[in-house]
Amino acid sequence: MPSCCAPSRSIWRPRWRNDVPWRFGAFPEYVPVAERRAKALAQARKLEKRGRKLAPVVLDGKRIASSFWGKAWCGNLESYSDFANRLPRGRTYVRNGSVIDLRIAEGRVDALVAGTSLYEVRIEIVKLSKSHAKRLTKQCRGQIDSAVALLQGQVPQSLLDAFADRGSGLFPAPKEIDLFCSCPDAAVMCKHVAAVLYGVGARFDKAPETFFTLRSLKLDDLVAKSVPQRQRRQEIPDSSLESIFGIELDRRR
Repeated sequence: MPSCCAPSRSIWRPRWRNDVPWRFGAFPEYVPVAERRAKALAQARKLEKRGRKLAPVVLDGKRIASSFWGKAWCGNLESYSDFANRLPRGRTYVRNGSVIDLRIAEGRVDALVAGTSLYEVRIEIVKLSKSHAKRLTKQCRGQIDSAVALLQGQVPQSLLDAFADRGSGLFPAPKEIDLFCSCPDAAVMCKHVAAVLYGVGARFDKAPETFFTLRSLKLDDLVAKSVPQRQRRQEIPDSSLESIFGIELDRRR
């Protein structure tokens, strides 16, 4: 079966195996950070030599995300207990440069992660319903100065609260996310998937418009003015997002 057609690793359809070594007290061999990074680069170069163009996740320092949309994406995921206990394994991988390719399309993320081997990861997100999108669009009108302001997260607090609302906001809940990975790990969320989820947040830092692509929303529907040239994004304080999502963020992110 092609890796892209691997069974779902959705947290709502967990799979269990009895032959995973660590279940019996064994632990995987520790691989130094430098070695992981070197291996990821080597695997990426091999693919590029074969003519494949890659879009790797490259962090600016140790922080995974610093913009509003990047930090809000990560904060939303961490606010759910279903994800919070499994996500930390992915931080090391994304910081090591192990996500060597990540592409965002409507309702879908496709990525390659360098681990023991090269693994394919796919994340599928349920599209916002028409009524849901219409309600959010109505809330936005008259409150956003421009597409630039929206991309920078420079909008009224009332809108930030609306975006972050679990029941009616812009960010997906765990039940709306399906996770797939070609690795043999039987965990509900493997470290490769976790790394890609964080990688998505990092990508929103550099290209915040991809958040709206992922959620199948058009910027023109949310703002009254035409889209001007993108400006420098403003860094959003951790305290603001902690207040919105009710969590304590990793300060290194």
